[in-house]
Amino acid sequence: MKVSQRTVHFELTEPLRISRSTMAARDAVWLFIEYEGQLGRGEAVTSVYYGLDADTLGRLLHSESQWLARFAEPESALEALRTGGRESSPPAVTAAVESALLDLLGKRAGIPVHALLGASVAPSAPTARTIGITSPRQAEAQAARLVRAGFSVLKIKAGSPDPADDLERVRAVRAAAPHARLLLDPNGAWTVDTTERLLPRLAELGIDAVEQPIAPGDPEALASLAERSPLPVIADEDAVGFEDARRLAGRVQGINVKLAKCGGITAALRIAELIAGTGTELMLGCLTASTLGIAPAVHLADRARWIDLDGHLLLAHDPWTGIGGADGTVRVSRHPGLGVRPRTEAEGERA
Repeated sequence: MKVSQRTVHFELTEPLRISRSTMAARDAVWLFIEYEGQLGRGEAVTSVYYGLDADTLGRLLHSESQWLARFAEPESALEALRTGGRESSPPAVTAAVESALLDLLGKRAGIPVHALLGASVAPSAPTARTIGITSPRQAEAQAARLVRAGFSVLKIKAGSPDPADDLERVRAVRAAAPHARLLLDPNGAWTVDTTERLLPRLAELGIDAVEQPIAPGDPEALASLAERSPLPVIADEDAVGFEDARRLAGRVQGINVKLAKCGGITAALRIAELIAGTGTELMLGCLTASTLGIAPAVHLADRARWIDLDGHLLLAHDPWTGIGGADGTVRVSRHPGLGVRPRTEAEGERA
């Protein structure tokens, strides 16, 4: 197998403000695995929160390339990744390697990744579209524009210094999108007291669920909040991997599984199996990434109650295509593997 990588830079269409930061751009590293004329691709993106910059990702993926070189063919590499794991690597790196291998194996078999995973129907689902922390007027305008484009699920970022501002933003979005499902995400910015005070008011405004309202690090407090909450509470920063999910299964209403957070598709499926039937439901989330980075999760979209796979829609220029989303729905394409192609290639076919 021949393995290579490339570092790229993405600009966002507009800065995205959340409670702990504002992001205007993000770097990524693409991983390419070539074998017998077929090419598998994966993507890992930088994250200040997870301590991964472009240089670190590049170094780690180079080490993974050396590990991959030990295998004669991709099937054995994927089996080793799934059974032995790569505990020395961050989850985002493992997820990128697994994605590239699955993309390659799907192309070799001539079938999409979801079929490799046993699904008979191509996944398709409405995705949430994120509205950052902004003024109520801007939030209302964004919501109206997104609803006109076809979005039926909107995710509102929260965590302003004054929680009253968060409520005003929610009211503005609800006014512009009276029939949309609304998710709220403070990214751990609220105290327990603030959360308990706001949850009933959010329920009255028709919020569908709240992600990680309090700071991560106290899953017992999050579970206690969820037990008393008038609307579903979804663990995100407090639910990184399998053991976190085991601790919270049946105690919160949802767990946000991000492939870059848990370690890839195999890890996500293990969590989905763990929580099935416990009363805790699956949410599929993402980091801001290109279509290449978002696509693996789309192949799991039929397994989740909440879908938040809009990271590629935040980019000023997405160099890949294959999962849609601009009309409010993500869907896998008919092409084998991840179904992702360079945008220039797809545009050339339509010309």
